[in-house]
Order: sequence, then structure tokens, then C-alpha cells
Amino acid sequence: MQQVRKSYYNKISADNLTPLWEILHALVTPTPIIKGKPAHWDYSVLRKHLMEAGTLITAEEAIRRVLILENPEFRGDSKITNSLYAGLQLILPGEVAPSHRHSQSALRFIIEGSGAYTAVDGEKTIMHPGDFIITPAWTWHDHGSEVNEPVIWLDGLDIELVHFFGAGFAEDLGKPMQDVSRPEGDALARYGSGLLPIDYKPKNLNSPVFNYPYTRTREALETLRNAAEWDPWHGIKLKYVNPITGGWAMPSIATSMQLLPKDFKTLPYRSTDATVYVVVEGSGKTVIGDQTFHWKAHDVFTIPNWTFHYHEVPEDAVLFSYSDRVVQEKIGIWREEKSPVSR
Repeated sequence: MQQVRKSYYNKISADNLTPLWEILHALVTPTPIIKGKPAHWDYSVLRKHLMEAGTLITAEEAIRRVLILENPEFRGDSKITNSLYAGLQLILPGEVAPSHRHSQSALRFIIEGSGAYTAVDGEKTIMHPGDFIITPAWTWHDHGSEVNEPVIWLDGLDIELVHFFGAGFAEDLGKPMQDVSRPEGDALARYGSGLLPIDYKPKNLNSPVFNYPYTRTREALETLRNAAEWDPWHGIKLKYVNPITGGWAMPSIATSMQLLPKDFKTLPYRSTDATVYVVVEGSGKTVIGDQTFHWKAHDVFTIPNWTFHYHEVPEDAVLFSYSDRVVQEKIGIWREEKSPVSR
């Protein structure tokens, strides 16, 4: 019978057919297939390489002078998790990264340097460490620096998701900088103060606030330090939200900021979204599966999907993170597991 079946399989293969019963176990698994490896990038090493790149190529030549953080399992694929991209970008004094737009949604998380700007859809904003900035899909954006220090930030994009759908477009503006049509702070004043223009209608699914200043975020975390109970798995963790909907700030990337107090150790936790972390303040360690990663301010690390992990800190620490949780929630597949037992 085995030989008869094999002959049958070969016959139907010629017509581009495959028997489901032979591969069902691989398609529908009892638990998630873990994709990607735990990984950690030391910022001092990243910065050294990035500054050297600054001597080799200009921002104008490169379009975007970025070093991509590739997960060891996905080398050559330009992704840090199975669905998301991460890269560190450098702008030097006097440079402009020319204006363009693309189908991919992007976030900027500022790591080092103050005073450089990004312009998004007609509004310029000055960037400071810890700021979270959104570039919605298909909006013109450019970056530049009028200060005397290098400015470095992390770019996070949904490149793999757009590739999956085969829906990618890109276009150059044709000049270095877009025209600025609104004053700095306009979006935050209009949409980020618990108020909205009376007849406001959203243009897209992103938050109309595109710069979430770290000063506000840090103040919120500090206020909650004394007013809220510490979550045993997350410390105090807040998500960036769209003030119009109350949902995530971006439709394809979930972003959060969390505070872990001195001598805090979280309980083991896992979820179906692989997550990228940027250390904003402090130091500590994260145990991911059977691997331990020690980190400090500005380091980057990533945790694969459905992998138990916990954080432990000897001092106050603040972590920014992003993942594809928002997409998983929309299609009803996101899941988490909280272990009640410390490891």
C-alpha cells in the first residue's frame, strides 16, 4: 500500500496537488512554532560601528544611514523578529535624510542626542532621547540635524508584514525636505490633550499624535509608582494609544513603556508576539528560556514568541518595547501565559 500511495502522490504532484493528511501535523501544531532566537546588542558596540559608517557614507548618499539589527536565525532577511524590522540610524550635524514615503509603517525611538528633527506629513518635530515617533504608512517624512552632536535612534518597521501581503510601494519626494505647513507641536495640541477638533475625522488608522515625548511618558510612570500596584509580570507597563480610539497607537505595531523598580524580579511570562526591547534607563538582566542576557542603557534585545522569560533589575529600569501584538489581537490569535511561580 505504501508504494501505491507513493505512486499516487507522484501522480497528483504533476498537477500541483499535495495530500493534506501527509502534512497536517506540520501545518496545525498543538503549540506555536518558535521563530527567531533570543538576541542582545550592546549599544557601545553598535555605536562604534554606526559612527564609523558616518565616516564612510553620507546620509544623502545612503538615503537612510542605518545598520540593521538581524536576528541570528534570520541573517540576510533584514528582520529582528519573524514579522518586524529594527535598525539604528545616525544623523550627523548639518545632514538631511531626504524625504520619501512608503507603504510600511515606521516608528522612531530616540536613543542618543537632542535637537535633530523629523518632519512627518507637513509638521516638524524636535527629537529627544526616549521620544516615540510615528511615521504612518504612505506619509512623507524626512530627518535632519541643525545641532552639533550626532543623533541616533532605532527604526522599527512592519516590513515583513507588508512583504507578506505583497503590498509595498515607495516614492521619493524629489527634493530633500518636504514643505512644513503646520507649526511644531500642532498635532500634540490638537489631539494629545484630551481634546479634539469638533469635526475631526481620522485620515488613517494611526494615532494623529505622532510624537509621544518621553518627558510625559516618564512622568506618568513615576506617578503610578506610588499610586498603582506593581504587576508581578510587568512592573508598571503602559501602552501607547491612539487618543481617537483608545487602541494601540499604530495599526500594525504595538508599542509600550515599562518601569521596573530597584531589586524587582518579574514572574515568568510568555506570549505569542516576539518582542523587541530598548533599554531607556538603568541596567539588569533578562532570562530568556535557558539564556541570560545582561543589559544596560541603550542596549537592544529581542525575545522570541512563546518563550518564557523574566526580568531582574538591581536599580530602577525603564524599557521600551514593540511587537506585532496589535495584528494578532485583530485576527483573534494573540495569547499569553503568566507563570505564578518564580524561577
